[in-house]
Amino acid sequence: MVIDIIDPDAPEYQNLTDLQYAMIRAAQTEKNDILASAEEEKQKNFLRFLKNNMARSTALADLSAEIDAAAERKVDVVREDLLHRLAYENLYGDDNGTYRYPENPNYNLNFSQRFLVVRDYYMHVTTNPQARLEAYSMDTLARSYLGDYYQTLYDLLSTYC
Repeated sequence: MVIDIIDPDAPEYQNLTDLQYAMIRAAQTEKNDILASAEEEKQKNFLRFLKNNMARSTALADLSAEIDAAAERKVDVVREDLLHRLAYENLYGDDNGTYRYPENPNYNLNFSQRFLVVRDYYMHVTTNPQARLEAYSMDTLARSYLGDYYQTLYDLLSTYC
């Protein structure tokens, strides 16, 4: 996936966490969906104008420009939301932060993002792979928090043993 919703090479984005990268990928996916929807709408309009022998009409160009402007406004909203969430995570992403697994898990994340957060947590809890697997297997919160991804993470952690 090409990331162009923000410049990930900019100095302020050099030390991002897995959660922040997941936020960027989710925002990029949303941007790609918005642009694909706009292109689809423009294509439908073109075919409609073509059917009515108006494909060279300036009305089609004006309509396409309106669709592009609306899509760009939606992308700007997604970008601003991402920047606010990244700034929030930078301010409160330390050990005392608002959303921290397992103290206060973020249920607004999708399951693959939750997987990354929980995996990151257990990878930093201990360097002993067997102790890590045992701690994870006793984690009742992870079972409900990860859903179907629980077994996937268990399998991943067991491969380190």
